Amino acid sequence: MDPGIRETVRILWENGVETDESCEGTRGHCYPEPTVCFHGDHAEGFRALAIAMQHGLRVAELRRHWRIIDGEPVGPHWQLIFHHPEGGGIHPVERDGGKIEYEWGPIPKMATARPAPKR
Repeated sequence: MDPGIRETVRILWENGVETDESCEGTRGHCYPEPTVCFHGDHAEGFRALAIAMQHGLRVAELRRHWRIIDGEPVGPHWQLIFHHPEGGGIHPVERDGGKIEYEWGPIPKMATARPAPKR
């Protein structure tokens, strides 16, 4: 289990949420943001959301989705998406020559802005 999502999964497990996949959401991982996937009926997502919020976890999204396996929809499944501690997710990066590309993971630290000129 990714170290960056371990505590979140522990909180959910200890409160009865049956997780089946998780990712801390950094470059090279399967999700661009910290994500926990779990099973349950129509109310389970809202229960998991309440647990996460009661424990101070920074939830960004609650999703219900169907995976397509061998051309067939399978599910539904739930996902909780969390804010990345460093502002992660997919984000634009300007390369040399002004070309914009997209990267996964934490947003690079911005250079400190120069102070405004004195008038």
